[in-house]
Amino acid sequence: MAKETKLYEIEKPAERVILIAVDEDGGADDDLLNELEELSATAGAVTVGRVIQKREKRHPGHYIGKGKVEEVKMMITALDATGIITDDELTPAQMRNLEDMLGTKVMDRTMVILDIFASRALSNEGKIQVELAQLKYSLTRLSGQGTALSRLGGGIGTRGPGEKKLEMDRSLIKNRIAQLNRELKEVKRHREVTRERRSKNHVPVAAIVGYTNAGKSTLLNALTGADILAEDQLFATLDPTTRSLKLPKGQEILLTDTVGF
Repeated sequence: MAKETKLYEIEKPAERVILIAVDEDGGADDDLLNELEELSATAGAVTVGRVIQKREKRHPGHYIGKGKVEEVKMMITALDATGIITDDELTPAQMRNLEDMLGTKVMDRTMVILDIFASRALSNEGKIQVELAQLKYSLTRLSGQGTALSRLGGGIGTRGPGEKKLEMDRSLIKNRIAQLNRELKEVKRHREVTRERRSKNHVPVAAIVGYTNAGKSTLLNALTGADILAEDQLFATLDPTTRSLKLPKGQEILLTDTVGF
């Protein structure tokens, strides 16, 4: 009798990261990296260490000083870290130099946020805008350094909307950017038509505005009975949502949950 074949899903290990910040004011404490740790967790990474260096300004070549780079290198080995995340956006040169000096995956705040956006975007327009931002970010970091980003492997920085792998070839990136720009123009044209219809109906539009994870989606749900995602996470929702709300005197308005930054 033939044995039954079973398929098992292989769980991908979470990235183990060390968070790094440069304190140019000289007065910050460990709280400086709290939000970055929340962002990293939302992106699926586990923070295993933190490093804050007090400097007058960020090192132009490798963000932190050479002595601190050596300290981080030892931490990577001791903590079995798989990468680092910096609290500031790195220049292409800083990212390349840190990768070479540390021999590990290097990410910055912008890369992490874009990665979160890629996993949160649901609408067609949102997915197009996120992929465009990711590709433009990647393109600047490919310039003058060949295919350095290909060393990232999987995980943060390589995932596009819908969990598809981002293209890292320069010529293909440019072609994809051109295609996405055309698609975005068409989407915006349809959105303008919808906006004109709303304006003809003379229905007022109000927006809930606030920083990410301030409770905008929760408030929209409470006021309108909507059932949109509301979680205690940074950038849990990305696409704006509009719902109809009747005021006590019977007037109807359209209430929009805006994206928070």
